[in-house]
Amino acid sequence: MNNKRLESLDVVRGLDMFFLTTLGPILSRILRAGGMAPDSEALRQLSHPSWTGFTVWDMIMPFFMFCAGAAIPFAMAKYRDNQMDRSKIYWRIARRTITLWLLGMVCQGRLLSLDPALWVWFSNTLQSIAVGYLVSALMFMHTRPRTQIILASALLFIYWALMMFVKVDGFGGGDFSPEHNLCEWVDRTVLGLHCDHAKLDADTGEIVFREKYNYTWVMSSLNFIVTVMSGMFAGELMKSKLNDNKKALTMAGLGAALAAAGWLWNLQMPAIKHIWTSSMTLVSSGYSFMTMALFYYLIDIRHTKGMGWLKVYGMNSIAVYMLVEYFDLRPVCRQIFYGLEQYTGELWYKVIIECALGALIYGILRFMYKHKIFLKV
Repeated sequence: MNNKRLESLDVVRGLDMFFLTTLGPILSRILRAGGMAPDSEALRQLSHPSWTGFTVWDMIMPFFMFCAGAAIPFAMAKYRDNQMDRSKIYWRIARRTITLWLLGMVCQGRLLSLDPALWVWFSNTLQSIAVGYLVSALMFMHTRPRTQIILASALLFIYWALMMFVKVDGFGGGDFSPEHNLCEWVDRTVLGLHCDHAKLDADTGEIVFREKYNYTWVMSSLNFIVTVMSGMFAGELMKSKLNDNKKALTMAGLGAALAAAGWLWNLQMPAIKHIWTSSMTLVSSGYSFMTMALFYYLIDIRHTKGMGWLKVYGMNSIAVYMLVEYFDLRPVCRQIFYGLEQYTGELWYKVIIECALGALIYGILRFMYKHKIFLKV
């Protein structure tokens, strides 16, 4: 296993992207068209909670980050373990970090406006991966697993201590609300007008922050690092000399323990993905470990067939992410099926459009896969 490509990692990364781009939206549209109540549990699992809680849809971002971490040992072990020039790997780490950051700014940071006043510096999943990857990769190169575990644990508790005991300008001090949590104050203070939820009031010249926002980023980076490192731990385990079955069982057991610890911590510190709380980090990392264990067992141990098509997504995960985040392909699908809505009704027409979009995305990725076109950073 040590010298072979980890097939399961390509598949689970592909499953994550397939669920984001195709399966999740199609299921959501079908349930709505079939008359499912908007507040039903099935539809709730296919969307983000308004604030506290955790759903299946919430797993997409942390699992993407987990997979980025899981690849680190397979890509870097030869540089760490052998006496060879490491300048190449340091350049790769720097290039990957910068590229992910810039692609994140292209997606949601208005980088291509070419106007620094409009740029949003930190606002995207790719940038959270960049932060976690940079620290995780350097830790992998220079520290032992025991030190890495100590750092990850310390970051979880540092985040918790800051949230609980630091209070400034009415923010923090154990307040986990959208309006007064410390992460929000840090983002406003550090990023100011360059927050992803800020604008300049033309009359007063003051910065106005939206009441509703998606995520916080600066202080949340403490736990972004932990999420990526958790994937790195899984990668180190899968690359180890343990028996394959023992690897899968160990990952499953660790996943169950982390998820249980996260839900227990949730009783004191709510699991909130928007600010990436420590409890949410443990819960999502635990589920990621268990999912990785399952697919590692099915694909790399049992060699189960029928899931290889997911590699079309998994081996071009950055490309598919950019495709759906930056380009709106729905107008193409609507043009193809123009006029059909009068026969199907609005809700089922939306189902058709989502299916067409999924087919279009798969077609593009399949073409890239067949011609060995991979977007690597």
